[in-house]
Amino acid sequence: MKIESVEAILGCVGKRNQLLVKVVTECGYVGWGESGLSNREQAVMGAVSHFASFLRGKDARQIGRIWQELYRSHYFEGGRVITAAISAIDIALYDILGKSLQVPVYQLLGGKQRDTIPCFACCYTEADPDRFDELVKEAKALVALGWTTIRVIPSRFDDPKIFEPTESITRTARCLNELRKVLGPDIILGIDYHHRLSVAETASFCQRLEPQTLDFLEEPIRNESPEAYAALRKMTNIPFAIGEEFSSKWAAKPYIEQGLTQYLRVDVCNIGGLTEAMKVAGWAESHYIDVMPHNPLGPVCTAATNHFAAALPNFSLMETHQGPFSEFGAHDKSLFPEQHDLVGNVFSIPDVPGLGVEVNEDAFRKATPVELEAPHLSKQDGSHTNW
Repeated sequence: MKIESVEAILGCVGKRNQLLVKVVTECGYVGWGESGLSNREQAVMGAVSHFASFLRGKDARQIGRIWQELYRSHYFEGGRVITAAISAIDIALYDILGKSLQVPVYQLLGGKQRDTIPCFACCYTEADPDRFDELVKEAKALVALGWTTIRVIPSRFDDPKIFEPTESITRTARCLNELRKVLGPDIILGIDYHHRLSVAETASFCQRLEPQTLDFLEEPIRNESPEAYAALRKMTNIPFAIGEEFSSKWAAKPYIEQGLTQYLRVDVCNIGGLTEAMKVAGWAESHYIDVMPHNPLGPVCTAATNHFAAALPNFSLMETHQGPFSEFGAHDKSLFPEQHDLVGNVFSIPDVPGLGVEVNEDAFRKATPVELEAPHLSKQDGSHTNW
């Protein structure tokens, strides 16, 4: 079953672009993958183009061997651009293999360990005292719909180009303390700080929270320095959720082995596809770390992540932006007529060959990409800071 072509296709879905990779075999099977390196899609498309030239004629069933060749075929191995391209190709190859064997992808990963994939809800109202009533209304509506885990976003500023960490942590902490009182003790509450803080700022934020307010703190600082996270880990007992930026098992290694995260935020579209994600999840299992997959993209990413989650013994919760208040529009039915649907707060995986996603390719190719750039944030003194 030889590969005939590999192509990266960029289209706009909802408010964001999606980069799909289409792999076609000589016998007619088509597999779809998705890259997770948002706003840097052109770089990933270049990597896919390089890979396509030597993938033609390869046996599409040799997924593990192809992964190694893609990763090791250049002196400067790895990096987020390379592994985002590998991820999309790897997922497409699993889609092909499942279709050729007439089995869902989860069967290729060891079979289902669960019948449904529970998710957490994202609150899109920021945790700010000035918007507290609006936040409470949104959170209560989610609880009324059956959601038991809610993740919020921190206080920001009226000027979308400004982010002042010290002001954000004081306002966010005040808001979260009050939100916990409103929601009571039974709701799991987390926050994603999107790696916008320093070690000192994160420690100060945690100290301002009343006991039992927060159940997990996601990505408070950037992940390049495990030593920084080790220092931070000693300053707070709030569980960390880290890993969506990891682009390999080697990046995940210190966080797993040193106990620097309690929830591993594996992103199958960035870390190297299902092949690498399963290795990292198994490593985490040996350290009693649960996997909380990062899933901010489109239907192909969602499907691949669902199959991954179904096969894991150490799965916690899945991120989804298909909740009732999401305005992302990333799961457009006109572009993806067959996909994994959220029912209440869980996904059920369709028992069909491959990923279980159908792409309206003609429509997707006509979905003209938009020029997008992540916000370039500055502090009030003019210095640049993390988005």
